[in-house]
Amino acid sequence: MVKIIIGVLIVAFVVIGSFLSLDPRVAQNSNSDISEVDDTHSFTIEGEISKEGTYKVVGTVTMSDLIEAAGGVTSNADELAYFDDVELEEGNTYYIPPKYDVTDVCSNKPIVKVNINENYAEDLTEINGITSAISNSIVTYRSENGSFETIEELMEVYGIGNATYRKIRNYVTLK
Repeated sequence: MVKIIIGVLIVAFVVIGSFLSLDPRVAQNSNSDISEVDDTHSFTIEGEISKEGTYKVVGTVTMSDLIEAAGGVTSNADELAYFDDVELEEGNTYYIPPKYDVTDVCSNKPIVKVNINENYAEDLTEINGITSAISNSIVTYRSENGSFETIEELMEVYGIGNATYRKIRNYVTLK
């Protein structure tokens, strides 16, 4: 009976040792106090993009990195609604709005948009869903924090929640 227990313990140590040597997350050099840091970040992108979804990107990630990971933008993507070089925050969902209304198949008219970085409060109220109070909040936010770098930043403005953001995101530009 003792021989069986000793045999089982030896096999257990061998199996555990082999799993530890195969696991890439375990440092191979036991003398080193430095462990590898995972520099992979997760981002979600949707809208006028070739392949909507969540992507893992290594290092500091810009909008152009995320767009490249998603296979590029479609021909209907509004290039005035995003900055290529803006650094993104991990875990956020980014949206590339369309230039043309895809629900109106017969029309090729561009969507009428306003620039949230330059237009006055009165101009912003032309968007359905932006009241005068919200337009004033946008201008106040812009004056206190600088220009908007992403349209998702609108959700940080007082009075704009997820529902309002989704309603207005196709009608704003950054540049």
